Amino acid sequence: MKQLITILFFGLISFGINAQAKIEFKTDTIDYGTIEKGADGVRTFEFTNTGNEPLIISNVKSSCGCTVPSKPKAPIMPGTTGEIKVKYDTNRVNPIRKTITVMSNAETPTVALKIKGLVVAPSKHGVLEKEKKSVMEK
Repeated sequence: MKQLITILFFGLISFGINAQAKIEFKTDTIDYGTIEKGADGVRTFEFTNTGNEPLIISNVKSSCGCTVPSKPKAPIMPGTTGEIKVKYDTNRVNPIRKTITVMSNAETPTVALKIKGLVVAPSKHGVLEKEKKSVMEK
C-alpha cells in the first residue's frame, strides 16, 4: 500500500512539473527605423501562450524611464494571444537601444525584448514646404 501511495505521489508531482505556461513572442525585437522627433512612439509585442496552463505576466520593466511598457492584467489562457505595449519618448533625438524585461510564470520565466531605431530632428525641407504653402495660400 505504501508503494502505491508513493508511486501516485511522484506521478502527480511529475504531472505538475509538465503542466506549464509557455510564452512565444512573434518577434523579440522591434525596429522603429528612422523616425522624426515627436512621432508616435507606441509599438506592440505580440505573444501566444503555447503551454497548457494560464500565463500570468507578473512584471514588465524597461531599462530606462524613456520607455514605458504595459502588461496584460488578466491571465492569458492556453492557445490565446496577448500583447505588451511599449511607448518610447520620441522627444529625444538620439539612437534607440532599449531592453524590456518580461517576468512571468512561463517555462522561461524571464524574457528580454528589445527596441531599436533612430529619432532625428524634423527635416528642414518639410518645414520649408509648410512655410511656402502657408504664404501661397494667403
